[in-house]
Amino acid sequence: MSFFEDDIPVFYASSPGRMDVMGGIADYSGSLLLQMPVKQITTVALQKRNDKRFELQSVTSGKKVKIFSIDVDLIRDKEPGEAGKIIRIQPGGDWAAYVIGCFHVLQKEKGLMTNGASVRVSSTIPLGKGVSSSAALEVATMHAICEAYQLSLEATELAILAQQAENLVVGSPCGLMDQLSVELGQKKKLLPLICQPCTVMQPVNIPKGIEFCGIDSGIRHAVSGASYSEVRAAAFMGYTIIAKGHGVTVKQLQKAKESNDWSLLPYRGYLANISVQDFESKYEKLLPVSITGKEFLDNFGISVDRVTSIDASKNYNVKACARHPVFENSRVNSFLEHLKLFSKSAEKEKELQQMGELMYQCHDSYSSVGLGNDHTDEIIRMVKEAGVASGVYGARITGGGSGGTVVILCYGKEGKETAKEIFHQYKKKYKKNIFFFQGSSQGASTINNTN
Repeated sequence: MSFFEDDIPVFYASSPGRMDVMGGIADYSGSLLLQMPVKQITTVALQKRNDKRFELQSVTSGKKVKIFSIDVDLIRDKEPGEAGKIIRIQPGGDWAAYVIGCFHVLQKEKGLMTNGASVRVSSTIPLGKGVSSSAALEVATMHAICEAYQLSLEATELAILAQQAENLVVGSPCGLMDQLSVELGQKKKLLPLICQPCTVMQPVNIPKGIEFCGIDSGIRHAVSGASYSEVRAAAFMGYTIIAKGHGVTVKQLQKAKESNDWSLLPYRGYLANISVQDFESKYEKLLPVSITGKEFLDNFGISVDRVTSIDASKNYNVKACARHPVFENSRVNSFLEHLKLFSKSAEKEKELQQMGELMYQCHDSYSSVGLGNDHTDEIIRMVKEAGVASGVYGARITGGGSGGTVVILCYGKEGKETAKEIFHQYKKKYKKNIFFFQGSSQGASTINNTN
């Protein structure tokens, strides 16, 4: 029996995953980011229904693997968080929340009226590897909905609404980097982004000879995991302490949080706007190495972040987590300068080594905030041991850290072969079903919709 009805239009859209080349978790603190769409894609096929049902099917390698069904009226008038809970408590609801969350956000924000839909998802993007499988699903779903219901959204608005689905319905505190990257990325280019909240810069060509490959560590990455949320919360706690040092009141912070407008706050509300020099000379001494949630709330009152909460019973490593985005922004800007200089540089080897060193520094900084992992550290050691003589110049943990994928800066055929050899050695040692990422693709699009 066919999943879709005959003689009713089916609308198709696709989106790639993304490789976080530089920037990572500093997105929520306003850092410059450099992102690349991967070759693997998620495709969503959508057909409207009139029986007030959402019927979802997820297909992998041609096999039906997941099915989910829910009554539209169960969630239609609910707040996003409540709708998410209703979806997620049902078997299969964890993945279905990404799809239905898009419908729910568009209903709330754009007045979407739906009497249900059949949605089939197929994907070649491996899950939990830190390459934005969730953002690809959200963005492809958004495009399919817009086609089916004749909604018109600008690219950045679509990405923001997709992020809202993940933040508010799914309940994962991701930044905007992932959705913007898969929506606006271009093949064989890096997309520079500054999420303040969503400045998109001209894509930058990846110079001839350079390739960014990825090795999956086999350790599942989960943005909704406690460590990512705690690191993010701690960074915003650090910002509050700095802002209060500038005389900002709790009332002003509360107003900025409620309006989601940080423009009148010091550094426009973003740690990445603080220079390394100013952070070290003015602010680092204000920040505790660690503080309990209770101590913070008693003494400083509030965080402007709307997607994390502060647990009174937990300890937060405020200094390291606030320091990371300040230094990361500096590293990413330097990396981009070297990349742009590379093609015309007479000292290509020097440029490669400097870019590689910046990647290693980023990796170490992830570890300093608690988002490192023994397996990703091992891949980094293997890259360093192979060395520049083998065409590999740098590597770092990507995305939300705590596992996932390591991105490697390769140069020439030898570099790519070295990265593949490291992958095979690692795979053989751990006997894991892991993934090697190579190549890129265009950002999200609608494809050959049938009528």
